[in-house]
Amino acid sequence: MTEQLLLPSFYLPNVSYFQAIYQHKGSICIEQHEHFPKQTYRTRTRIGTANGGLDLIVPIVHGKKMHVPVKDIRINYDHPWQRLHWLSIETAYRSSAYFEYYEDDFNRFYTEQFEFLLDYNMAQLELLLKLLKINREVILSESFMKNIDAAIDWRKDAKPQKPSLMTDPNPYYQVFEDKTGFVPDLSIIDLLFNQGPQSRSYL
Repeated sequence: MTEQLLLPSFYLPNVSYFQAIYQHKGSICIEQHEHFPKQTYRTRTRIGTANGGLDLIVPIVHGKKMHVPVKDIRINYDHPWQRLHWLSIETAYRSSAYFEYYEDDFNRFYTEQFEFLLDYNMAQLELLLKLLKINREVILSESFMKNIDAAIDWRKDAKPQKPSLMTDPNPYYQVFEDKTGFVPDLSIIDLLFNQGPQSRSYL
């Protein structure tokens, strides 16, 4: 029996996140009971721009409690971050080969308001798996899992401050590679907008 791959919930996850999903043939479990960790990809994604990688961060509502489960984290709409994120994405990828092909699929994430971060991230994950034609069972954790095989637990290893977990980051065409060189392990939308239907083969 193939073991589950335990993943955190990410905002527009990076390429290595989907490489792990694609190469793992079992079910995928998304951790929803962990205490929300700061400065991680749970609220952050990185896209490719003319100046290199640009971080886009989803603001959250900060409560008085220090330890809040990921499933209870609410998105903050006090500032127009959705419009700013979408403008950044458009600026970065409008000239890419497949942006117009996928544009309508992603625009809803910058016009609709999701109350909870987990729901927002899960809706993106569902769409991305569909576009990449990756058929995997995805479930949410029923409780926080402490004892699990470290080889399939990505909760602590996939962080902006750590080296990428991506194996064999072969270059693919990027819009601004003439200026910045190839930038590995950006958000999966970088691969999707540049490579389109060939994205799964890259994984």
